[in-house]
Amino acid sequence: MMTAPVWHDEADVVVIGTGVAGLAAALAAHRAGRKVAVLSKADHRYAVTATHFAQGGIAVVLPDNDDSVEDHVADTLAAGAGMCDADVVYSIVADGYRVVSELVGDGAHFDESAPGRWAVTREGGHSRRRIVHAGGDATGAEVQRALDHASQLLEIRTGHLAVRVLHDSALGTGAVHGVSVVNPDGPGVISAPSVILASGGLGHLYSATTNPEGSTGDGIALALWAGVAVSDLEFIQFHPTMLFAAGRANDGGRRPLVTEAIRGEGAILLDGQGNSVMAGVHPMGDLAPRDVVASAIDARMKATGDPCVYLDARSIGGFESRFPTVTAACRAAGIDPVRQPIPVVPGAHYSCGGIVTDVYGQTELLGLFAAGEVARTGMHGANRLASNSLLEGLVVGARAGKAAAAHAAAAGRCRATLPEPITHTAPRRRELQRAMSRDASVVRDAAGLQRLSDTLAAARVRDAASRRDFEDIALAQTARALTAAARARTESRGCHHRAEYSGAAPDQARSSVVRLAAGRQSVLMDALAAVG
Repeated sequence: MMTAPVWHDEADVVVIGTGVAGLAAALAAHRAGRKVAVLSKADHRYAVTATHFAQGGIAVVLPDNDDSVEDHVADTLAAGAGMCDADVVYSIVADGYRVVSELVGDGAHFDESAPGRWAVTREGGHSRRRIVHAGGDATGAEVQRALDHASQLLEIRTGHLAVRVLHDSALGTGAVHGVSVVNPDGPGVISAPSVILASGGLGHLYSATTNPEGSTGDGIALALWAGVAVSDLEFIQFHPTMLFAAGRANDGGRRPLVTEAIRGEGAILLDGQGNSVMAGVHPMGDLAPRDVVASAIDARMKATGDPCVYLDARSIGGFESRFPTVTAACRAAGIDPVRQPIPVVPGAHYSCGGIVTDVYGQTELLGLFAAGEVARTGMHGANRLASNSLLEGLVVGARAGKAAAAHAAAAGRCRATLPEPITHTAPRRRELQRAMSRDASVVRDAAGLQRLSDTLAAARVRDAASRRDFEDIALAQTARALTAAARARTESRGCHHRAEYSGAAPDQARSSVVRLAAGRQSVLMDALAAVG
């Protein structure tokens, strides 16, 4: 995919991704008067994003609620297991009410408990009811709808796969000058002084995930190939309650999420014998942070040999109207959640780490920004607090768009040139997913991570001749970085659990940093070096 370009275009700001962070960034840059090109690798404009599937809501401190920014920050820091940047958390949380209000100005509608008063619920790890939601459990779909509507005047280019961030010179002195892209007309280049990576997550590293098909780690790979650091990739959040369907253990693809808000309304987790999964595990019980609940479920399944546990929501009145999305997904699988406990398992859900940025989305490469799940601001630490992801996407996405617009205005026009091609290696996707699910899932150990490293090292050279080939290469590159970070972190902290280590090591409360070695595909590990 690095053959000579057959077309060329120019923009002030290129945004890669059309979820919450991407569209928030694109709108902000557009409203700042810049020419913005939004790239989507999907074939149609309104493709399903990870944002669309977000069920629970947006964690936000309301001015008339029994809550405070300080309490929200404290809950976030507790969930992050000593790895959050407290200043970053405060900055983002404090901006929450403003950005959600702006989203309402763009047409979003949230559920109300009384006319003019948003309804709020509680989720795991939260000490207060502060989760605003829409359509019961369809918050992400409403956020995406509102942003899609507000973005109608933007230039969104479908079928455009970004395959390289183009920049000059070395980090510290160089700057972005565009992206290499493949579209139905062939390879091309878009020259731009500002590029925003908002490509989402990496859930398709695993056989079972709540992520849509496009979540293939593209942004992580693009940043690494540009020489930019990624951090904390070992902290992969496995959502405790993904809908379990018998016979689909290894077939890959997205599976329905069963929102945490159901436990916030009183549902409890039971094993196959009807015993509580969370009793005695954590003071918050079924509302413990996600890493605690996922680990407890994994341990109970291993102890009993059962393929799943059960979420008993039969005590919740009006379940169908409060959780219509979950109800529909369950019934499509032959389960009636009003009368039956819901079978659930942990599933790959969210990457707490990513491309290292500040709270404005700026990376260490001038003109390269990142926002949303692909970025690591320091907000989530070792374990993301429920419903903080849409919050961060809105806040940092908008900030990145403004910062990218300002940089483009100061930098002026540029002309992109193509670098030398990179030789890529990657296993076939199913092989990679099986290896990751076996060796880098909820609980890892040294032997499994070594086996995974060997699998990745033995991968054959791949030509990125199609979108799927490119995604496989991006997944493999991301897997190498994740594996290196997981091997270096010899402790159990947040959503990184090592079987050999029962707890966290105080001297490892620092971020992992992974870079590519110059001119080589091997991954270097700045072993647990502090970030920022």
